[in-house]
Amino acid sequence: MTSDGGIKIPSRLPLLLSHEGVLLPGSTVRFSVDSPRNMQLVSQRLLRGTSLKSTIIGVIPNTRDPEHDTDDLPTLHKIGTAGIAVQVVGSNWPKPHYSLLITGLCRFRVSSLLKERPFVLVEQLDKLDQYTTPATEGAAAEDEELGELSKKFYQAAVQLLGMLDMSVPVVAKFRRLLDSLPRETLPDVVASMIRTSNKEKLQVLDAVSLEERFKKALPMLTKQIEGLKLLQKTRKMNPDNEKRVLSVRKGGVFPGRQFNLDGEDEEEDGDDAVALEKKVHGANMPDAALRVCLKELKRLKKMPQSMPEYALTRNYLDLMVELPWSKSTKDCLDIRAARTLLDNDHYAMDKLKRRVLEYLAVRQLKTSLKGPILCFVGPPGVGKTSVGRSIARTLGREFHRIALGGVCDQSDIRGHRRTYVGSMPGRIINGLKTVGVNNPVFLLDEVDKLGKSLQGDPAAALLEVLDPEQNHSFTDHYLNVAFDLSQVLFIATANTTATIPPALLDRMEVLQVPGYTQEERVEIAHRHLIPNQLEQHGLTPQQLHIPQETTQDIISRYTREAGVRSLERKIGAICRAVAVKVAEGHRVTKTEDLIPESPTQQGAEDTARSKVQRKAAPPEMPIVIDHIALKDILGPPLFEMEVSERLTLPGVALGLAWTPLGGEIMFVEASRMEGDGQLTLTGQLGDVMKESAHLAISWLRTNAKTYQLTNMVGSPDPLEGTDIHLHFPAGAVTKDGPSAGVTIVTCLASLFSGQLVRSDVAMTGEITLRGLVLPVGGIKDKVLAAHRAGVKRVILPKRNEKDLEELPANVHVDLDFVLAGNLDEVLNAAFDGGFPGTASTLTHPQLTSKL
Repeated sequence: MTSDGGIKIPSRLPLLLSHEGVLLPGSTVRFSVDSPRNMQLVSQRLLRGTSLKSTIIGVIPNTRDPEHDTDDLPTLHKIGTAGIAVQVVGSNWPKPHYSLLITGLCRFRVSSLLKERPFVLVEQLDKLDQYTTPATEGAAAEDEELGELSKKFYQAAVQLLGMLDMSVPVVAKFRRLLDSLPRETLPDVVASMIRTSNKEKLQVLDAVSLEERFKKALPMLTKQIEGLKLLQKTRKMNPDNEKRVLSVRKGGVFPGRQFNLDGEDEEEDGDDAVALEKKVHGANMPDAALRVCLKELKRLKKMPQSMPEYALTRNYLDLMVELPWSKSTKDCLDIRAARTLLDNDHYAMDKLKRRVLEYLAVRQLKTSLKGPILCFVGPPGVGKTSVGRSIARTLGREFHRIALGGVCDQSDIRGHRRTYVGSMPGRIINGLKTVGVNNPVFLLDEVDKLGKSLQGDPAAALLEVLDPEQNHSFTDHYLNVAFDLSQVLFIATANTTATIPPALLDRMEVLQVPGYTQEERVEIAHRHLIPNQLEQHGLTPQQLHIPQETTQDIISRYTREAGVRSLERKIGAICRAVAVKVAEGHRVTKTEDLIPESPTQQGAEDTARSKVQRKAAPPEMPIVIDHIALKDILGPPLFEMEVSERLTLPGVALGLAWTPLGGEIMFVEASRMEGDGQLTLTGQLGDVMKESAHLAISWLRTNAKTYQLTNMVGSPDPLEGTDIHLHFPAGAVTKDGPSAGVTIVTCLASLFSGQLVRSDVAMTGEITLRGLVLPVGGIKDKVLAAHRAGVKRVILPKRNEKDLEELPANVHVDLDFVLAGNLDEVLNAAFDGGFPGTASTLTHPQLTSKL
């Protein structure tokens, strides 16, 4: 079978079952496809085919209610329209579906059903469209009647056009279409263009003979004319009535969209385009961006709204006019006010606050200074994010936080190209749109936790963003034009620099934010945490009082952290317990009231009642939290000072370790038993730490005679006939690094000599096979961990002396530091009275205790 356009229609025709509308020959309609059978038809037939034949399908109306549609094949309508798919568009939002643009070719009749899955395939007969009558008896009379119907239909169509505004483009095109088409095709084309129900269109589709087709379509056309007459009459009676009741479907020329016959849609579109053009010119964007916007706006004016690209272009232009190309806030450059604000918001953090004040001072001297790119590195809970927010307040700028933890797609930074479905700008451009200015403070949170995947490396995409020499012309894939980021103050936060790519780290100014000392945490608690928690729980200082001694107990016995998050949670738990008492109407002066009465006390009801009455306090007396109430509310202490208890046997030493969460103390334990000289290492150790253990064993065996080290049977070789087991407690935690070398040597020396290591000594440092002590990192965090644990002496590599300058003054007062250049000095300082075999010149190791 061949259509009138010369396209051959195959006898085996795949079917598209449509809920949305009726496709008539000569019209073009857009269908949304989301049912399983129709989806299979698109994916297996239309998308995989390479010939014209593969794009020809049959469209049959599905009269079943889509809300009650089932997987069973509905009863097929016997007559359908063969059409050619001229466009296929796919999308995953809000669910996977396709949008098909189909042009009707001719009618066909279903002969037989060949298969139901994966899509419907039928056998069809020759085309049913009849534009001539057979030459039989009475043909002349029929031709005369058909001619009259055709003439009457054409006149009605011309009358309809005469009632419309010919200046409207859609009406003019309808006029040209009416003059160019053969009159025999007018019923199908006009029925598809005017607003009619699907039931009426189905009647036209079922009209196989041309005469019947004219008879079905003519009443529809007449109804449109009468509706327009009524509308014109109503307007004359009430000129303010702007209600529009008729519309024409842009069938074969403008498929899939409704248009008002009097051109109201076109007027609204024109006004909208004019308003958008004014916004484009008023956005004060650079010339390059302006040229792109005007070009896209010109395309938008020529584009029907039914096209998928219309919404994409409109969204793009809306974003371009909303971006702050030239909008900025004026910096507050009062150095004294900025210093006061930073001091009020944050205790300690002198280095960070000094850097911000330096930036403000330079801005006073040079207004065109580019925004610095800072990276705050430190353990969780030390206030890195809140410092960024305070910096924005100090400068009087907008603040925007971008969480980068777990981001593994470069499009999150650079955006998606607009050729993709669901494309959107990256987080940088979207953040600028949110804040509405081009000089905000951007906090790139958790930059050390960026991932990498098949979608690209977001850390590499950040190279352009964080490079002062490049970010003045940052190009987002979605915008595809340059945007100036040079005035943005970027602040990145990280727990460690180890996982940040070197190229990205090189573009940032790293500022270390170490953990707090105990004194600093006490001050922070009473300046910030306790007032905040009281406010959050609806309490006042007249209802709850936490002395500084209690705060110190919470810090030392219930929290062990570099920051203050756990401390804040513990204070919150105290506030909740007190809130219960306050809500019950109890105001007490003694903290014993917070402790529940025992069962025996509860048994004596009268006595208990009188006891409560005796404990009742005046309303102005607060609840004071002491160590008794603290234990009742928070339970038994979580961390006891176990250092001295665990160093009661030979073969135990205390080391210092660095983690992304801050410094930690680390015990090293060793034992020996009869064997054949094997070394066993446990505690989930990394390769570097295992190598440090073997280095320590080799050095001790080499110097066994010097230090009078023997095995279990008195042999000068410590490993002869002896097995050594070296264990690092907290086996669930992975441990690695070279800084445990001196601790392992001290632990094994204690084991072989039988002497106890001092219980108030902690140490860190890398060793060599010749007994030298090499410098390590994380000194400040490690020393603070030792200070929290109550250690009195810390042994450090001599070349780490410069790191002691960063320590708070109170830590220098509380701790004695031994700076060791070799293992002789380490062993001499780790044991009471020195270690046997050390040189007499080292009996008094170098100390640097108080500044």
